[in-house]
Amino acid sequence: MKRIVLTAVAALSAAMIGPLAAQAAGFSDWAAVVVAGDNHAHDGGPAEVFDNGRKDIVNDLVAIGFSRDNIVQFSVSPGSHPGTEESSAGAVSSALCDLSARTKAGCFVYITSHGAPDGVLVGGALWAPGDLATAIDNACGGRPTVVMISACYSGVFVNPLKSPERLVVTAARPDRTSFGCGNTDRYTYFDQCVLESFNSTGDFVSLAQAARSCVSTREKTMGALPPSDPQINLGPAAATQLPHWR
Repeated sequence: MKRIVLTAVAALSAAMIGPLAAQAAGFSDWAAVVVAGDNHAHDGGPAEVFDNGRKDIVNDLVAIGFSRDNIVQFSVSPGSHPGTEESSAGAVSSALCDLSARTKAGCFVYITSHGAPDGVLVGGALWAPGDLATAIDNACGGRPTVVMISACYSGVFVNPLKSPERLVVTAARPDRTSFGCGNTDRYTYFDQCVLESFNSTGDFVSLAQAARSCVSTREKTMGALPPSDPQINLGPAAATQLPHWR
């Protein structure tokens, strides 16, 4: 009986090692790509709204423990934004593969841009949900992964991207627009709410929930209709494997 009890305890301890190790390691060995997919407002005029979001999302990632060396940033106009590479689906996919080859923990993907029912705009072309899912599958496999897509109709990405190890967060449901990409906006509504929520939360699940609540409140205040209804899909493994930052 004593041996059986010890074996059971050992098995339970082994089962807990993965999640506990992930918590202890934090985000220093995570791979991250942060993408500004366009540089135009909704009316076609020039706008910095997506690059503003991209830059400050990266600053917050570093503040919670990501290594700047393991983050690659993308912009449509890299010449105007030092430290970025030119946005394209191929370039982002390659960078994520390279990063995942030299890191051993999780993956983080953030894309802020215009969106359509067929995908998200990255460097002048729509990146389809299935193609983005394939890129993340190839680079990150079964690692804990957070994917956040800030774009109109971005809910179309939820089903193709969801997996047990992933948290998928989108700025809108599949049939809704999101708001805040005008010429005078500093950030999109969703990007601003994510940025505002970092300091009041301690993990990506609560960050997503706080951002969704923030977007709803902001849309009501601004009279933005119909509501964008941000989406959150949390895989069962991700629920235990994602580290906290406080």
